[in-house]
Amino acid sequence: MKKILTLLLMTFSVLLCHGREKFTLTSTNFKNGGFIPQRFTKYGENISPQLSWSNVPPSTQSFVISCVDTNPVANNWVHWMIINLPANISYIDQGASGGSLPIGAKELGNSFGHIGYGGPKPPNKTGVHNYVFTIYALNVKNLNVSKRYIPAKKLTILLRGKVIRKAVLIGKYEQKL
Repeated sequence: MKKILTLLLMTFSVLLCHGREKFTLTSTNFKNGGFIPQRFTKYGENISPQLSWSNVPPSTQSFVISCVDTNPVANNWVHWMIINLPANISYIDQGASGGSLPIGAKELGNSFGHIGYGGPKPPNKTGVHNYVFTIYALNVKNLNVSKRYIPAKKLTILLRGKVIRKAVLIGKYEQKL
């Protein structure tokens, strides 16, 4: 009897978990692990890429998106940070930075010293850089942020206890001059 009960519990657990798809972040402009087209860099048009996400956790109240260069030379250079994205959206259009984000969303400063998206601009001869786009599904509707710029490490502290799940999309870029 105990074996049957254990087997039933294991089967029930598998069925419960099977319906939960992985929270994902994608772009129509580049594939995960692929190279970011020059158009989306500071060497090109410097427009923000399209981003979309799926399989959102049901209790999500808002999202935060960040893009950080994790190359050691870059020292977690912040390229983009958006807070207070409404929970009822599932994408951001290409070129949305600077004006066509959803109502309520707020762009913060990047490490270049400007509000909004600042595309890849790695120093020459520093190899391939990884640009980590992360979306955080939060259990709060708004983050009250009075600062214009938040370093990547401070974002981690700000989000502590508020993240339900996160998804990552990595784009690569290398400046070859």
